[in-house]
Amino acid sequence: MNVVITGASTGIGRATALQLAAGGHRVFAGVRRPADADALRQGATGELVPLILDVTDPEQIHAARATVADALGSEPLHGLINNAGIGLGGPIEHVSIEDWRTQFEVNVFGVTSVLRELLELLRAGPGRVINVSSVGGRVAQPFLAPYCASKFALEAISDALRIELAPWGIEVSVIEPGAIQTPIWDKARSLVTELEQRLGPAAIERYGDAIDRMSKVIDDQARVAVPPERVADAIEHALTARRPRTRYLVGSDARVGATLKWMLPDRWFDAFLRRAM
Repeated sequence: MNVVITGASTGIGRATALQLAAGGHRVFAGVRRPADADALRQGATGELVPLILDVTDPEQIHAARATVADALGSEPLHGLINNAGIGLGGPIEHVSIEDWRTQFEVNVFGVTSVLRELLELLRAGPGRVINVSSVGGRVAQPFLAPYCASKFALEAISDALRIELAPWGIEVSVIEPGAIQTPIWDKARSLVTELEQRLGPAAIERYGDAIDRMSKVIDDQARVAVPPERVADAIEHALTARRPRTRYLVGSDARVGATLKWMLPDRWFDAFLRRAM
Protein backbone atom coordinates (compact mmCIF):
# COMPACT_ATOMS: atom_id res chain seq x y z
CA MET A 1 0.00 0.00 0.00
CA ASN A 2 1.03 3.61 -0.62
CA VAL A 3 0.46 5.86 2.39
CA VAL A 4 1.05 9.54 3.22
CA ILE A 5 1.41 10.55 6.86
CA THR A 6 1.94 14.06 8.20
CA GLY A 7 3.77 14.99 11.39
CA ALA A 8 6.15 12.04 11.26
CA SER A 9 9.13 13.61 13.03
CA THR A 10 8.34 12.31 16.53
CA GLY A 11 5.80 10.50 18.66
CA ILE A 12 2.75 8.94 17.06
CA GLY A 13 3.68 9.97 13.53
CA ARG A 14 7.20 8.55 13.70
CA ALA A 15 6.05 5.29 15.32
CA THR A 16 3.33 4.85 12.69
CA ALA A 17 5.59 5.65 9.74
CA LEU A 18 8.24 3.16 10.90
CA GLN A 19 5.68 0.46 11.68
CA LEU A 20 3.92 0.75 8.32
CA ALA A 21 7.21 0.81 6.39
CA ALA A 22 8.42 -2.27 8.28
CA GLY A 23 5.12 -3.96 7.40
CA GLY A 24 5.73 -3.62 3.68
CA HIS A 25 3.91 -0.38 2.89
CA ARG A 26 5.50 2.46 0.94
CA VAL A 27 5.29 5.41 3.32
CA PHE A 28 5.58 9.07 2.34
CA ALA A 29 6.36 10.68 5.70
CA GLY A 30 5.89 14.41 6.17
CA VAL A 31 8.44 16.22 8.34
CA ARG A 32 9.32 19.88 8.67
CA ARG A 33 13.13 19.77 8.80
CA PRO A 34 15.79 17.97 6.75
CA ALA A 35 17.39 16.73 9.99
CA ASP A 36 14.11 14.99 10.89
CA ALA A 37 14.03 13.41 7.42
CA ASP A 38 17.55 12.03 7.92
CA ALA A 39 16.68 10.63 11.36
CA LEU A 40 13.56 8.96 9.97
CA ARG A 41 15.49 7.35 7.10
CA GLN A 42 18.08 5.99 9.51
CA GLY A 43 15.43 4.40 11.73
CA ALA A 44 13.40 2.87 8.92
CA THR A 45 13.28 -0.61 7.50
CA GLY A 46 11.35 -0.95 4.28
CA GLU A 47 10.40 1.81 1.86
CA LEU A 48 10.07 5.20 3.52
CA VAL A 49 10.21 8.46 1.57
CA PRO A 50 10.48 11.62 3.71
CA LEU A 51 8.66 14.73 2.49
CA ILE A 52 9.42 18.25 3.69
CA LEU A 53 5.89 19.19 4.61
CA ASP A 54 4.66 21.98 6.84
CA VAL A 55 0.87 21.63 6.73
CA THR A 56 0.46 25.40 7.05
CA ASP A 57 2.56 26.08 3.92
CA PRO A 58 0.53 25.81 0.68
CA GLU A 59 3.65 25.62 -1.50
CA GLN A 60 5.07 22.72 0.48
CA ILE A 61 1.73 20.90 0.38
CA HIS A 62 1.53 21.33 -3.40
CA ALA A 63 5.14 20.20 -3.84
CA ALA A 64 4.53 17.14 -1.65
CA ARG A 65 1.51 16.22 -3.73
CA ALA A 66 3.58 16.43 -6.92
CA THR A 67 6.30 14.25 -5.41
CA VAL A 68 3.79 11.62 -4.32
CA ALA A 69 1.96 11.66 -7.67
CA ASP A 70 5.22 11.23 -9.60
CA ALA A 71 6.30 8.34 -7.38
CA LEU A 72 2.93 6.60 -7.66
CA GLY A 73 2.71 6.73 -11.44
CA SER A 74 -0.39 4.69 -12.23
CA GLU A 75 -0.66 3.28 -8.70
CA PRO A 76 -3.31 4.60 -6.30
CA LEU A 77 -2.79 6.28 -2.94
CA HIS A 78 -4.22 3.90 -0.37
CA GLY A 79 -4.15 6.08 2.73
CA LEU A 80 -3.79 9.61 4.08
CA ILE A 81 -3.00 9.82 7.79
CA ASN A 82 -3.46 13.37 9.09
CA ASN A 83 -1.34 13.31 12.22
CA ALA A 84 0.41 16.70 12.31
CA GLY A 85 -0.83 18.79 15.22
CA ILE A 86 0.10 21.10 18.07
CA GLY A 87 -1.41 21.83 21.48
CA LEU A 88 -1.86 25.31 22.94
CA GLY A 89 -3.69 26.28 26.09
CA GLY A 90 -4.23 28.53 29.07
CA PRO A 91 -7.18 30.34 30.61
CA ILE A 92 -9.46 31.35 27.74
CA GLU A 93 -9.47 35.01 28.69
CA HIS A 94 -5.67 35.07 28.52
CA VAL A 95 -5.07 33.07 25.31
CA SER A 96 -4.26 35.52 22.54
CA ILE A 97 -6.26 35.49 19.31
CA GLU A 98 -2.96 34.88 17.52
CA ASP A 99 -2.52 31.66 19.51
CA TRP A 100 -6.08 30.60 18.69
CA ARG A 101 -5.36 31.18 14.99
CA THR A 102 -2.09 29.24 15.17
CA GLN A 103 -3.88 26.33 16.83
CA PHE A 104 -6.51 26.14 14.10
CA GLU A 105 -4.04 26.78 11.26
CA VAL A 106 -2.26 23.53 12.09
CA ASN A 107 -4.93 21.23 13.53
CA VAL A 108 -7.87 22.20 11.30
CA PHE A 109 -6.89 24.19 8.22
CA GLY A 110 -3.69 22.18 7.76
CA VAL A 111 -5.65 18.92 7.75
CA THR A 112 -8.16 20.32 5.27
CA SER A 113 -5.45 21.71 2.98
CA VAL A 114 -3.57 18.42 2.77
CA LEU A 115 -6.79 16.50 2.16
CA ARG A 116 -7.85 18.80 -0.67
CA GLU A 117 -4.51 18.32 -2.43
CA LEU A 118 -4.47 14.52 -2.14
CA LEU A 119 -8.12 13.64 -2.54
CA GLU A 120 -7.97 12.82 -6.24
CA LEU A 121 -5.09 10.44 -5.60
CA LEU A 122 -7.19 8.74 -2.90
CA ARG A 123 -10.20 8.38 -5.20
CA ALA A 124 -8.15 6.17 -7.51
CA GLY A 125 -7.78 3.55 -4.76
CA PRO A 126 -10.26 3.99 -3.32
CA GLY A 127 -8.11 5.07 -0.40
CA ARG A 128 -8.77 5.83 3.23
CA VAL A 129 -8.54 8.96 5.36
CA ILE A 130 -7.40 8.58 8.97
CA ASN A 131 -7.52 11.68 11.14
CA VAL A 132 -5.60 11.64 14.41
CA SER A 133 -7.76 13.50 16.89
CA SER A 134 -7.75 13.03 20.68
CA VAL A 135 -10.07 12.13 23.50
CA GLY A 136 -9.98 15.93 23.82
CA GLY A 137 -12.13 15.90 20.68
CA ARG A 138 -14.91 14.39 22.80
CA VAL A 139 -14.15 15.77 26.25
CA ALA A 140 -13.31 19.48 26.59
CA GLN A 141 -10.80 20.11 29.35
CA PRO A 142 -10.21 23.33 31.27
CA PHE A 143 -7.16 25.35 30.21
CA LEU A 144 -6.96 23.36 26.96
CA ALA A 145 -9.84 25.05 25.15
CA PRO A 146 -7.89 25.96 21.96
CA TYR A 147 -6.56 22.42 21.57
CA CYS A 148 -9.86 20.73 22.40
CA ALA A 149 -11.80 23.10 20.14
CA SER A 150 -9.52 22.22 17.23
CA LYS A 151 -10.04 18.52 17.87
CA PHE A 152 -13.82 18.97 18.21
CA ALA A 153 -13.65 20.63 14.79
CA LEU A 154 -11.65 17.72 13.40
CA GLU A 155 -14.28 15.28 14.67
CA ALA A 156 -17.02 17.25 12.88
CA ILE A 157 -14.97 17.44 9.67
CA SER A 158 -14.40 13.68 9.82
CA ASP A 159 -18.10 12.91 10.33
CA ALA A 160 -19.11 15.09 7.39
CA LEU A 161 -16.28 13.75 5.23
CA ARG A 162 -17.23 10.14 5.93
CA ILE A 163 -20.65 10.74 4.37
CA GLU A 164 -19.43 12.98 1.54
CA LEU A 165 -16.81 10.47 0.37
CA ALA A 166 -18.93 7.33 0.76
CA PRO A 167 -20.02 7.34 -2.93
CA TRP A 168 -16.36 6.71 -3.89
CA GLY A 169 -15.84 4.00 -1.29
CA ILE A 170 -13.39 6.12 0.73
CA GLU A 171 -13.50 5.21 4.41
CA VAL A 172 -12.82 7.90 7.05
CA SER A 173 -11.68 6.94 10.56
CA VAL A 174 -10.80 9.03 13.62
CA ILE A 175 -8.11 8.02 16.11
CA GLU A 176 -8.73 9.34 19.64
CA PRO A 177 -5.72 8.73 21.90
CA GLY A 178 -5.51 9.56 25.57
CA ALA A 179 -2.12 10.06 27.24
CA ILE A 180 0.66 8.81 24.96
CA GLN A 181 4.40 8.62 25.62
CA THR A 182 5.60 11.40 23.31
CA PRO A 183 7.60 14.65 23.66
CA ILE A 184 4.28 16.46 24.16
CA TRP A 185 4.70 16.15 27.94
CA ASP A 186 7.92 18.15 27.91
CA LYS A 187 6.14 20.72 25.74
CA ALA A 188 3.22 20.79 28.16
CA ARG A 189 5.53 21.44 31.10
CA SER A 190 7.16 24.25 29.13
CA LEU A 191 3.72 25.68 28.38
CA VAL A 192 2.84 25.78 32.08
CA THR A 193 6.13 27.53 32.89
CA GLU A 194 5.53 30.00 30.06
CA LEU A 195 2.02 30.67 31.32
CA GLU A 196 3.29 31.47 34.79
CA GLN A 197 5.83 33.90 33.33
CA ARG A 198 3.46 35.51 30.85
CA LEU A 199 0.37 36.04 33.00
CA GLY A 200 0.13 39.24 34.98
CA PRO A 201 -0.45 39.50 38.75
CA ALA A 202 -4.24 39.63 38.40
CA ALA A 203 -4.30 36.46 36.30
CA ILE A 204 -1.94 34.66 38.68
CA GLU A 205 -4.21 35.60 41.56
CA ARG A 206 -7.21 34.16 39.73
CA TYR A 207 -5.65 31.07 38.19
CA GLY A 208 -2.38 30.42 40.03
CA ASP A 209 -3.68 27.47 42.07
CA ALA A 210 -5.19 25.86 38.97
CA ILE A 211 -1.96 26.31 37.02
CA ASP A 212 -0.01 24.67 39.85
CA ARG A 213 -2.48 21.81 39.75
CA MET A 214 -1.97 21.51 35.98
CA SER A 215 1.68 20.67 36.59
CA LYS A 216 0.70 17.75 38.81
CA VAL A 217 -1.93 16.55 36.34
CA ILE A 218 0.69 16.60 33.55
CA ASP A 219 3.07 14.53 35.67
CA ASP A 220 0.29 12.08 36.58
CA GLN A 221 -0.75 11.63 32.95
CA ALA A 222 2.84 11.21 31.79
CA ARG A 223 3.27 8.34 34.24
CA VAL A 224 0.26 6.39 32.87
CA ALA A 225 0.86 7.25 29.19
CA VAL A 226 0.97 4.30 26.78
CA PRO A 227 3.57 3.84 24.03
CA PRO A 228 2.89 5.52 20.67
CA GLU A 229 3.02 2.07 19.07
CA ARG A 230 -0.44 1.45 20.57
CA VAL A 231 -1.76 4.29 18.44
CA ALA A 232 0.17 3.00 15.44
CA ASP A 233 -1.63 -0.33 15.84
CA ALA A 234 -5.00 1.42 15.73
CA ILE A 235 -3.98 3.42 12.67
CA GLU A 236 -2.78 0.28 10.90
CA HIS A 237 -6.10 -1.43 11.63
CA ALA A 238 -8.01 1.56 10.25
CA LEU A 239 -5.82 1.43 7.14
CA THR A 240 -6.00 -2.31 6.44
CA ALA A 241 -9.18 -3.77 7.99
CA ARG A 242 -11.93 -4.80 5.59
CA ARG A 243 -14.41 -2.80 7.63
CA PRO A 244 -12.55 -0.20 9.74
CA ARG A 245 -14.17 1.46 12.72
CA THR A 246 -15.24 5.06 12.44
CA ARG A 247 -13.53 5.85 15.78
CA TYR A 248 -10.70 4.29 17.79
CA LEU A 249 -10.24 5.24 21.44
CA VAL A 250 -6.68 4.40 22.48
CA GLY A 251 -5.69 4.07 26.14
CA SER A 252 -7.70 3.30 29.26
CA ASP A 253 -7.84 6.97 30.25
CA ALA A 254 -9.40 7.84 26.89
CA ARG A 255 -12.03 5.12 27.27
CA VAL A 256 -12.84 6.10 30.86
CA GLY A 257 -13.06 9.80 30.02
CA ALA A 258 -15.30 9.24 27.01
CA THR A 259 -17.55 6.86 28.97
CA LEU A 260 -17.96 9.23 31.91
CA LYS A 261 -18.72 12.12 29.56
CA TRP A 262 -21.40 10.01 27.89
CA MET A 263 -22.92 8.71 31.14
CA LEU A 264 -22.85 11.69 33.49
CA PRO A 265 -25.00 14.83 33.36
CA ASP A 266 -22.94 17.87 32.36
CA ARG A 267 -22.80 19.40 35.84
CA TRP A 268 -21.74 16.12 37.42
CA PHE A 269 -18.99 15.78 34.86
CA ASP A 270 -17.98 19.41 35.46
CA ALA A 271 -17.65 18.65 39.15
CA PHE A 272 -15.51 15.60 38.37
CA LEU A 273 -13.15 17.71 36.24
CA ARG A 274 -12.97 20.46 38.85
CA ARG A 275 -11.85 17.95 41.45
CA ALA A 276 -9.32 16.47 39.04
CA MET A 277 -7.95 19.86 38.01
